[in-house]
Amino acid sequence: MKKNIIAAVLTTIIAAAAITACGGSSAAAATAAAMTAAETTTEAAAETTDEEAADTDAAAETPAEPIRLTIGVTGSVYDDLWAPAIETLEKEGIILETVQFSDYVTPNNALANGETDLNGFQHRIYLASEIEQYGYEITNIGNTFISPMNLYSDKLTSLDEIQDGDVIAIPNDPTNGGRAIKVLSDAGLITLKADAGFNPTVEDVENYNVGITIEELAANTIPSVLPDVAAAIINGNYALDFGLRTEDALFHDKMSEEEYWNLIACRTEDLSDPVLVDAYDKVVKAYQSAGTKQVYDEQFGGYYVGVGWDQDLLADYK
Repeated sequence: MKKNIIAAVLTTIIAAAAITACGGSSAAAATAAAMTAAETTTEAAAETTDEEAADTDAAAETPAEPIRLTIGVTGSVYDDLWAPAIETLEKEGIILETVQFSDYVTPNNALANGETDLNGFQHRIYLASEIEQYGYEITNIGNTFISPMNLYSDKLTSLDEIQDGDVIAIPNDPTNGGRAIKVLSDAGLITLKADAGFNPTVEDVENYNVGITIEELAANTIPSVLPDVAAAIINGNYALDFGLRTEDALFHDKMSEEEYWNLIACRTEDLSDPVLVDAYDKVVKAYQSAGTKQVYDEQFGGYYVGVGWDQDLLADYK
């Protein structure tokens, strides 16, 4: 556009010069007219340039389409835990939506199959066992919290009231079940064999210090059977969903091992995409924030403790 206007100006001036060379008053008049036309054309060019600049500025101010991401979680408590991060991310052009799952089996499968972009429901050892069992190509990209697995009861008010023959329910998945076995050991109800591994099973119990029966059930069903057993070890998110308070527990989980740190995970293949890596980095940082800690402390005191927020697990992919 600019080139065409400039060319028109030059053509006008050249034409005027040619007429002047022929001499006479008519030539002078023609030259004056040509110069006036050139000035008008130049002004038009300037106006057009200003319009183009305005169009360019308007285009620059047009907001880019937001990046939309989904994160799989288990339990309504996660909607509260993620609320501050979701608000922060929206201001940064990322729309993050939580997707609820009712169990621990489905979320990793959904992530691996591309049904969600991220998930944030599991601890390290559970993810490791899922990868080993199913071959998922899923990577931990950020630490979130550690949550207790306490011993609760609808019938008893102290650990000392547990008697021979009482049934205690624990999760039936290998990693949460192993952690529950260790809680029972810490509580003094059982003694584990000296060679029991990090993730013990009922087979690793050397002695029942109290003659309890351990009943293994799906983690999400345990709160609902609490009236039918003497006591139960319940995952923190499910305990919260059923209104169980940490102060009401018969025994509190010691929460001492890094393998039980919860995390945010993504598909490993996404880490080769710089755009997704940048977006995921913002998600992690938005979660690892003062706003989230405030929710931990004020809404869920005792159930969630932020851990590993000083570790940048995406550093190698940036």
